[in-house]
Amino acid sequence: MARKRRSFSPSFKAKVALEAIKGVKTIAEMAQKHKLHATQINLWKKQLLDGAEDVFLDGKIKPDAKHSDEPESAELYEQIGRLKVQLEWLKKKVAQETVTEARSWIDFENVDLSVREQCRLLGIQRSSIYYEPQSETEENLQFMRLMDEEHLKHPARGSRQIVDFLEDQGFVVNRKRVQRLMRKMGIEGIAPGRRSTLRNAGHRVYPYLLRGLSIERPNQVWCSDITYIPMRHGFMYLVAVLDWYSRHVLSWRLSNSMDADFCVEALEEALQIATPEIFNTDQGSQFTSREHTEKLKSHGVAISMDGKGRAIDNVMIERLWRTVKYEEVYLKEYVTGTDLYKGLSSYFDFYTRERKHSSLERQTPAEVYRSGRSKRLALSI
Repeated sequence: MARKRRSFSPSFKAKVALEAIKGVKTIAEMAQKHKLHATQINLWKKQLLDGAEDVFLDGKIKPDAKHSDEPESAELYEQIGRLKVQLEWLKKKVAQETVTEARSWIDFENVDLSVREQCRLLGIQRSSIYYEPQSETEENLQFMRLMDEEHLKHPARGSRQIVDFLEDQGFVVNRKRVQRLMRKMGIEGIAPGRRSTLRNAGHRVYPYLLRGLSIERPNQVWCSDITYIPMRHGFMYLVAVLDWYSRHVLSWRLSNSMDADFCVEALEEALQIATPEIFNTDQGSQFTSREHTEKLKSHGVAISMDGKGRAIDNVMIERLWRTVKYEEVYLKEYVTGTDLYKGLSSYFDFYTRERKHSSLERQTPAEVYRSGRSKRLALSI
């Protein structure tokens, strides 16, 4: 028996999207609360963010419904042919994206284009979009917490060694389960990657610019990365922008989904303080996205990216994650996104203004960043 298709009012969608933007609850908690698919919540969140600026547009000109001049038949056929070419080009581009991302493009409320037709245009199976995954179990959240701690201690461990580690802790878990959780957390064992992988043609990967470079001053090199933050009933993602020389945290953002928006927001806030010469990240889709790279290019910043499987290339921000988690996150076990935000706000203020670093000759990152000099020798990568 076919399941009845659910419909949602605009007010309900706005309510859910606002709740997702606030970030108080994880996407898994919201999906369970509202009986929704996580992909649907992420889609409404993105639609609300993309359309928010339209609320403040004054005197917006709407296209007229009627036109005095109708195109001739030949011109109409030419437009149809051109549309077919564009559609075929779009389908090829979509085929290069992940199935998960293609699913997020489905508009269930479109009255002019059925879900079946949308799936055909995107090249995905209609049955796959109705799959409702369950939120992570308490056992899986416990595994993810242990795996995160072990990854910070021994980042070279892959899925096989993580399985051995969990077995040593008294848990029986297979490798496929560990691999899925590692993908969800955004971690992998550090190892040189095989070069046969074909990359997304729409996302350019930039060369690594820091090899052999002597970093001698603030704002010469900035770096950024995303990390998994475990909570009592789920998890969040944290992104930060760090000045490599002084270790000053210029900006940071929390999100309950791994989209590019919160990375761009953190970058925009940091660029209001200063402009770096080089900006280094890994090859994650958030940092190779057009929004992120174009923002850097518009400010004349050189873009640098780690080599595949070379987490050591961005070692400064990896050290920051270890410090934040062991000195703040693991000690508190936050319950809500609001509490996590307040806790991290307090900690980052302490980290940059009060916590003295031995590598900075007992100075704070804020002192070194403001003065533009340190007692230590310049860093050489």
